[in-house]
Amino acid sequence: MRSGQPNDLPGHVERLRKRFERWRRRRKPRARIPDSLWAAAVKVAGTYGLHRTARAIPVEYYSLKRRLDQQSAAAGRLEPSSQPTFVELAPANDGFATVPAGACDCTLELEDPAGSKMRIHLKAATPPDLAALCRSFWNPVP
Repeated sequence: MRSGQPNDLPGHVERLRKRFERWRRRRKPRARIPDSLWAAAVKVAGTYGLHRTARAIPVEYYSLKRRLDQQSAAAGRLEPSSQPTFVELAPANDGFATVPAGACDCTLELEDPAGSKMRIHLKAATPPDLAALCRSFWNPVP
């Protein structure tokens, strides 16, 4: 049996496929898919994958993709109170290992809600202002 057939779908995808089937049997001709079904499809596509979800339900791939992109864009616009904040981590002082004063050798990886990524490898006697660097990455000046 090919992948995407009802017997090899995860349980949550199979339940969603059955919800779509019930709606299709009862709908009026040319009726739009309800927002609740679209929301469930977008949620499943976020974990199960866009192509596999569109094929399993079935719905039009580009309609599902557009809704998934809209949700991703909306998630990227976080409220200021839910924006990530800088957290300073002090080196552990467990009595066994000591860090030479002023030595900095680390890799810093940043990712914003929209998916942009930045990796910085630091090898310096004095570290740069990491808090300012992170703020400028997450909140660029327009």
